[in-house]
Amino acid sequence: MKKLFVLLVLSLTLAGCNYFNATESPIEPVPVASAMEKEYKTEAEKKPIKIETVALEKPLVTRAKLVAIGDVLLHQSVYIDAETPDGVYNFSPMFEKVKPFIESADIAVANQETTIGGVELGLSGYPMFNSPYEIADALKETGIDLVTIANNHSLDKGETGILNAIEHWDSIGMPYTGAFKSEEDREEIRTVTKNGIHFSFLSYTYGTNGLPVPADKLYLVNLIDLDLIKQDVAAARMVSDVVVVSMHWGNEYENLPNQTQIDLANELSGMGVDIIIGHHPHVLQPMDWIERGDGSRTFVMYSLGNFLSAQEGLKRLTGGIGGVEVTKTVHHGQSIIKLSNPSFMPTYGYYKNWRDFDVIPMHQLDDTFLPNYQAHYESTREHLLEFTDDITFTES
Repeated sequence: MKKLFVLLVLSLTLAGCNYFNATESPIEPVPVASAMEKEYKTEAEKKPIKIETVALEKPLVTRAKLVAIGDVLLHQSVYIDAETPDGVYNFSPMFEKVKPFIESADIAVANQETTIGGVELGLSGYPMFNSPYEIADALKETGIDLVTIANNHSLDKGETGILNAIEHWDSIGMPYTGAFKSEEDREEIRTVTKNGIHFSFLSYTYGTNGLPVPADKLYLVNLIDLDLIKQDVAAARMVSDVVVVSMHWGNEYENLPNQTQIDLANELSGMGVDIIIGHHPHVLQPMDWIERGDGSRTFVMYSLGNFLSAQEGLKRLTGGIGGVEVTKTVHHGQSIIKLSNPSFMPTYGYYKNWRDFDVIPMHQLDDTFLPNYQAHYESTREHLLEFTDDITFTES
């Protein structure tokens, strides 16, 4: 038995060696990696691989700051103070202290409250104003880019006064809006472009102190008419990014906007107006935002008060420079307009004995110009913030 067992083990061992070490039909290992590499190289030779880079379009962002000043109201004592020995009128010194703040803005707008019919029509003050041409030159020198001329004094010198004024505005290259020389002139939307942002300007007044606008020449002065404004705003939106509307509205010497002003502001906002500039009350009224359903908003300056005048009383001598920043973002052919950073710089219309008229930034005052000026400055700030605290008061 022992011998048989040894033989059996030996047989199995020999059989195993033949199975695992057979050399008659060797199996070559397949170089998998080499085969794949060869296949890839072959495909690469047939179809070369191209790596292309795609440049992502970056948004184009531009900004422009718009500022506006209140009523330029030339009472008789103002233009007498501006008269020089050679018979011309020089208003520029009256704006020297505010000039840096106006000309540093991208766009500056003024309300020329009194018609500049020129000396040939006879200069006059309240209640039927007619002012020298030279106030226009001074405004341009100060940095004003456009004037609004629809107000309750537009017809004080009739059609001739308006045509004289427009002729001079044209002669110095100053865009105007609100009163026009023809229907064709009225239909031309006034636009100003700064930093790639297109602004359009419209202007309307509640009335003309009982002087009727000729029925066959309604273009002479834009009256507040919602249907007309809606038509004009639609035309303005076709040619601009930002629509600015000046409104001569409200009640004189009222510190707050009345319900009519508020309702009109909301109507304008609903039409797509972006910035509303208010005039006529001759005192400052607060600023505000009107939110729109699409997330955009309208900035309203209800009244900027008097900028230059000979009116009496501290509030009537207080005006300012209101401003707002506009940002335009262009991406994939789409433009988005955003308004932000509203600002205000209070000013004081100084004069003494009906002479030495001077528009002074309120933060530059001292007690020789206005006793207790600091308290008035603080009360002015509080008043402007009554509707919104989103206002920066500039001093530089």
